[in-house]
Amino acid sequence: MRMRALGVAALASLSFAATACGQSPSAAPAAPSASAAASAAGGSLVIWADPSRVKPLKPFADEFGKENGVTVEVKEISKDNQQTFLTASQQGSGPDIMVGAHDWIGNLVQNGAIDPVTLTDAQKAAFSEKAIQAVTFNGQIYGAPYAMENIALIRNTKLAPDAPASIEDLIAKGKKLKADGKVKEVLCLPVGQKGDAFHVYPIFASGGGALFGTTAGGDPDPKQVLLGSPESVKAFEKLKDLGEKGDGGLRTSLTNENYIVNFAGGKCAYLVSGPWAISEVKKGGISYDITAVPAFEDGKPATPFVGVQAFFVASKGKSKTLAQEFVANYVTNKDVAKALYDADPRPPALTAALQEVQAADPDAVKFMDAGKDGLPMPAIPEMAAIWEPFGIAETAVVKGGDAAKAAAAAQKAIDGSLKN
Repeated sequence: MRMRALGVAALASLSFAATACGQSPSAAPAAPSASAAASAAGGSLVIWADPSRVKPLKPFADEFGKENGVTVEVKEISKDNQQTFLTASQQGSGPDIMVGAHDWIGNLVQNGAIDPVTLTDAQKAAFSEKAIQAVTFNGQIYGAPYAMENIALIRNTKLAPDAPASIEDLIAKGKKLKADGKVKEVLCLPVGQKGDAFHVYPIFASGGGALFGTTAGGDPDPKQVLLGSPESVKAFEKLKDLGEKGDGGLRTSLTNENYIVNFAGGKCAYLVSGPWAISEVKKGGISYDITAVPAFEDGKPATPFVGVQAFFVASKGKSKTLAQEFVANYVTNKDVAKALYDADPRPPALTAALQEVQAADPDAVKFMDAGKDGLPMPAIPEMAAIWEPFGIAETAVVKGGDAAKAAAAAQKAIDGSLKN
């Protein structure tokens, strides 16, 4: 599921258009190289990745192995990747490098599973500033980012030629299309029976809701859980107004299994989703455009979560010098970023790679522009306690339940979980 993978969500000047450094257009400028020492030592390097990334990584891993006189194995991990890595790390049987989502970082650092990654200032400048912020935890960089993702509003331009000016505008147009028999749904946004905090968060945030307070440094503060705050109650009330006993824009019958299919089949004019939806939309022959999720009239910005995929150096790996070399100076290469994009088209975090793909894939730039004011998915371990209670509260209000009671129950559940 995206919200936990990004789980996507996510990050200082909130602009994806970070300036590429003025050096090589094909790679981020290298950190001090360890390859000579690595070559002399020989050895092996083990990388764990999910199935979509194993194949594109292999030729680069092989090339790295030849250049450094070592063997490199890229192993597929396809189930519970974060926990599988954490368990293996604790048992001393894990990899040297793990590929995963930035919002794992807090949990992995807390459990001593990953090391900081050394990037030069020039390397940092070659990435989206938001991507670097996402992989920074407690002031240190813990991963080399390679791809980014966030949700946006995808609309059927035949049914909705113009981007809606607000959520109210979107709902009014969607209801009119439904009344005219042109669509079956006002809005395709997944809720399901367990809620979906990831997809509804921009609307919740625009309504004034928040998950956490912030520290003096601007990071999410796990000591301030705000699901039960008056502002979040008001946001849940707005979700109720959009729900099944209100405008009908949010419905539990729309799930992660059917919301994209419905849009691709012409059953709704508006879809809230991410880059992963586009292949299905294209299969459906839908003419579409991508813009930011609109805010409520006079509301706060509709900030989506931004997720970043990254390469991590395992703390308990057997080849840590090689791992640092591969992560800091090899996967930061434009060609590697481009190959990973080709395998799974999500906007590259490396600016040079994004510039290369944008001519052939303008959608990548549109998604990044839609997420330019996005919120990095909180990487603190406490975020894990948010998902289920938030989802339960969302489902309750979408069905017409009392917003204050739903918010209070979510707050109580989260507080109880964090105390244990």
